[in-house]
Amino acid sequence: MFIFKVLIFTICLYNICVGLWLLEIFDVSLQIIININIRMTFKELGISPEILKAIEEIGFQNAMPVQAETIPVLLEKDVNLVALAQTGTGKTAAFGLPLIQKLNYKNQDTEVLILCPTRELCIQIANDCKNFAKYIDACTILPVYGGASIDTQIRTLKKGVKIIVATPGRMNDLINRRKVDFSKIKYVVLDEADEMLNMGFKEDLDAILSQTPSEKSTLLFSATMPKEVEAIAKNYMYEPVRIQIGSRNQGSDNVKHFYYLVHAKDRYQVLKRIADYNPDIYSIVFCRTKIETQDVADMLIKDGYSADSLHGDLSQAQRDHVMNRFRHRNIQMLVATDVAARGLDVNELTHVINYNLPDELEQYVHRSGRTGRADKQGISIAILNLKEKYKIREIERQIKKEFTKAEIPTGKEVCEKQLFHLIDKIENVDVNYKEIESFIPEIMKKLEWMDKEELIKKFVSSEFNRFLEYYRGAKDLTVDESREGRSRDRDGRDSRDGRDRNKSKSGKFQRLFISLGHKDKVVPQRIIGMINDYTQNRNIEIGKIDILDNFSYIEVLESNVKDVIEAFKDQFVKGRPITVEIAEAKAPSSSRRGGSRSSSSSRGERSDRGDRNDRGGRNYSRDSRDSRNSRDSRGGSREGGDRRERRDSAERKRRR
Repeated sequence: MFIFKVLIFTICLYNICVGLWLLEIFDVSLQIIININIRMTFKELGISPEILKAIEEIGFQNAMPVQAETIPVLLEKDVNLVALAQTGTGKTAAFGLPLIQKLNYKNQDTEVLILCPTRELCIQIANDCKNFAKYIDACTILPVYGGASIDTQIRTLKKGVKIIVATPGRMNDLINRRKVDFSKIKYVVLDEADEMLNMGFKEDLDAILSQTPSEKSTLLFSATMPKEVEAIAKNYMYEPVRIQIGSRNQGSDNVKHFYYLVHAKDRYQVLKRIADYNPDIYSIVFCRTKIETQDVADMLIKDGYSADSLHGDLSQAQRDHVMNRFRHRNIQMLVATDVAARGLDVNELTHVINYNLPDELEQYVHRSGRTGRADKQGISIAILNLKEKYKIREIERQIKKEFTKAEIPTGKEVCEKQLFHLIDKIENVDVNYKEIESFIPEIMKKLEWMDKEELIKKFVSSEFNRFLEYYRGAKDLTVDESREGRSRDRDGRDSRDGRDRNKSKSGKFQRLFISLGHKDKVVPQRIIGMINDYTQNRNIEIGKIDILDNFSYIEVLESNVKDVIEAFKDQFVKGRPITVEIAEAKAPSSSRRGGSRSSSSSRGERSDRGDRNDRGGRNYSRDSRDSRNSRDSRGGSREGGDRRERRDSAERKRRR
């Protein structure tokens, strides 16, 4: 009996202890949830009264996560810092507010240098910092960028400025002219560091940083953290404090990702359907090249859409005009290249549309980060053809978010959406009774013969008829993947049987050298896609593609060689110029031509086959059955291929 009582007592005591333990965990968890959901105010972070007054006028209330993490660290002491946060999360205020507060305003020595990749971003950061320092008269800020008068910038520098915001190219120019004094620099900020490296500014950055004092704080802010950015942190920063908001290279939680699967020839039609199905769309449409950007914008304008283009061929005045119109929502759809859109700070975008996916898939994080800002929800859309679908899985792995396949709206669905949008507009319109009152008697007299139902029908139809007319009998643009796959297999066999794979009906092939290889993560599909984009000609016939470690060979018709070489001039990959030139003749070989373990893409007519599925290093040929018995495309055996690669490398060095 005694043992039984002891057992009961022990069980009760155990339950009490477990209960207290659970209660403690619940209390801690509740505190964590409360701390996450209740953001700190800028006053609580230690921001000074004069800066608080300025940012409250802008509308700042509670700090964003990157600001809450960064500001206390920078205010407490001078440190090197690496902050990884998505685009549009408030990084400018994260470094701008504490640095403005910490400067010594008893002199006019330049103490802060902020480097960023584009003119637009440079101007934006400078304007933001001026707003933050509105009530600090001694805080002088100068944006330094190409396209503006360098003489004016030099005159302002001579007067003395506390903060310089600059693009690397123009900053390096001023350093070479000995027009800037960095001896008193205390803080260097590298904003959008990944983009500066992608745009080829590494040498400029190295040159600029080498001119700054060794005793300084370097602050690096980036949306993604590739190895090149890590190298900068390693080379120029000693024991940096690391702040990471979300997972590395992860997309924003406020953005939903969709993709539409289309035939390449229907890409523009699908873009129009997306716009028509979302009447209040306010979006950036991203294209890969300047030519494509202008072409798409021109077509949209011609078809009656509120659109314009933004790319590197516009003058600074034209770019400012377009961007101001877009910021004030006088443009609904801005068609832009990645670089041109970097400085565009708009918090209310409803959509980001990838008319084409970027060549560097990491760039998708920057694109999609343009929407879903300031705690608003956003939508990122990718328009893909069948051969590009494999890229979605790669992006999903990078951003740790899933894409949803969306069905292309039918003509009927678009018309229905537009109809009810029109009705909502009429229902919510503000009536200026005072202004319209004098016209009412005449209007009533003119319409008195109509009953209410007839009047509504006519009024709605006056706006709605154009959509009904345009989409009457419109075809369904949805792609049936299963049918396409069977059709492609069948057509592939029919079109290739009996073809002499060493010849083309259109002429003779010429072998070209291209300075991209496995180390650049290229596949034949990507090289073909580049040729599509850069030449703006989808009818260039492609022969075999051999991809080696450091470079590749591609065969094109002799008649197209000049166009291809010319198209690749001034093109870059990760800041490195792409070289394309005629390759030296191959050594004679008795081996049969064909596919390879790592490389070849068979000859054939090319329309929109820019991005075929990468099968993980297997045969890339369009019909592997034709080449299953062929030898390694590097020239006989793998050993022979290695020898040829070394020989070609030596030949290239000799030419230089």
